[in-house]
Amino acid sequence: MLARLPLIFLIAAPVFAQSPCDGTPAYSPCEIVFELSAADLAAHHNPYVDVRLQAEFKSPRFHTYAMPAYWDGGRKMMVRFTPTEAGQWSYRTTSNLAAFDAKEGAFNATASESPGYVKAANVHHWATDNKQPHLWMGYIDDRFAFNTPKELEQKLSEAVENKFTHFRGSILGTAADRGWVYVGGDQPNKKYFDELDRRMLAIHKRGLTIDLILASDPAYVTSLFPDWQARERFIRYIVARYAAFNVTWQGLEEFEDYANGRAVLKELGLDLKKLDPYQHPRSSNAKITSAPLLADGWMDFIIEASMDDVVGSVEHQLYQVPFVGITDAQHLWNSSMDGEYPEFRGEGAALCHHWFDFMADTRHWELEPYFDIDGGRAVALEEIEYVNYIEHSSAPVEVSVEKHGYDVYWFNPATGDFLEQKKYRGEHFTGMVPDASHPWVLLVAREGRKESMLRSVKFDSRDVPVQELETNTQKVPYAIVEPAGDTLQAGKPVRFSAKLTRETRATRSMMYLWTGEVAADERGFRVLGTGAPGTFVIPPSIATNYPAVLSIHLTALNANGKAYAADKVYQLTK
Repeated sequence: MLARLPLIFLIAAPVFAQSPCDGTPAYSPCEIVFELSAADLAAHHNPYVDVRLQAEFKSPRFHTYAMPAYWDGGRKMMVRFTPTEAGQWSYRTTSNLAAFDAKEGAFNATASESPGYVKAANVHHWATDNKQPHLWMGYIDDRFAFNTPKELEQKLSEAVENKFTHFRGSILGTAADRGWVYVGGDQPNKKYFDELDRRMLAIHKRGLTIDLILASDPAYVTSLFPDWQARERFIRYIVARYAAFNVTWQGLEEFEDYANGRAVLKELGLDLKKLDPYQHPRSSNAKITSAPLLADGWMDFIIEASMDDVVGSVEHQLYQVPFVGITDAQHLWNSSMDGEYPEFRGEGAALCHHWFDFMADTRHWELEPYFDIDGGRAVALEEIEYVNYIEHSSAPVEVSVEKHGYDVYWFNPATGDFLEQKKYRGEHFTGMVPDASHPWVLLVAREGRKESMLRSVKFDSRDVPVQELETNTQKVPYAIVEPAGDTLQAGKPVRFSAKLTRETRATRSMMYLWTGEVAADERGFRVLGTGAPGTFVIPPSIATNYPAVLSIHLTALNANGKAYAADKVYQLTK
């Protein structure tokens, strides 16, 4: 329990004359405690399972938030709620206990300087409730709930020092943590969750958004919570306990190799969507990508775990949601060029500091992958600024721009230093990196125009390019050559290759993404490989029943960013 927070108050259930949340600043949590009587506890010996209690809060602008209560040990049921605006709020309870049912109250929330919760904005980007852009840069500490307090403080200090805005960790951990987090599947361990509360509060006080993974994998979840009722109780419990914080929900660490992975995540995700009154962003981690889950209707952003830029670049052109990419120091800038916001793993957090300072000075909430460049990769808000990443090049970099006058800078991502160049006017900038021994970022921007635009932050300076795949076989400039034959075997190496059928300037550089799906079994597609030739292994978990009908999809981007798709059908055996 967050007993040390001065803004938290406790009351017994029947007493609503003076609200415990009175004077709470907007976007700060307050708590209302409901004490079960001895008779109620005797009738409901496991309140976690047996007691239903919810408070419906109504804002000054008549928005409603239905917040479930959670069992906090002994006789205590707790409602933890965060007002999202200043002014007078009212609330009414519903419960299966007469003592708690149909109680009403009101309180005044005060104004605060908090930007509010994070939400998706402008198709591929992020904003906060105060309609300001949000630069997502996540720090990964998946064991934050299980490591020592000293280890957490070290990692949290590193995250804050290097300007991270998110901090990621797991609630239930792995199967090895089972006996510590829950007493069986019917009762959470109060000692564990009280400590988790303290750690959540420590992160919250540093101003970071908390990215919460539920658990490691579907098998752990279903072993701990064997039926849908137990799983829904768990989701209700964590929503009641943690939705009042500035959080995102990040599903499981992986799901692809589990027969029930998609189904379990759909169930958990729909429960989150139903029960979270704040509708915090929802997705899941994955071994490669969570994009196969998007069609299930509960996710609102995609997490990419592959550091293969083909996966991120191709998928970014296909889905109208933000992308978060799991990355490291080596791949940080390429992830940005894919159109992803970084979630950082590994050594080199200081390099993220330089990335953040650079990106914070751009219109990052409007930058999209840009393809009219030779010698590098780019994101741009056309006519305003072009951010170009040159990983290794001894040849000139060429960038086509709209005809204007531009300021030009070379930025060293390893040191954070800028080298200002001569101003440029024209439509086709050409330049050499100052030193070919390490990567550089080239910024070509109309700084004066950016400054005037920032007087009024908008999220729609231009239409965000999201395209439909070209599937007309007469227009797709390539064909699937391999896998050859009509039958493939799961779990065995399979050669794949594509052949250009029409060579043009645009097809001089192609990004190929191979995916496979057994549609009848509804497990979603799996990324199999990238590139024109190579070898992939079709995972046995892609299908439930064998033999199966497998569709191989080959999606590609040409040098201009045009997306195409070709398909071929095989019989899949074990």
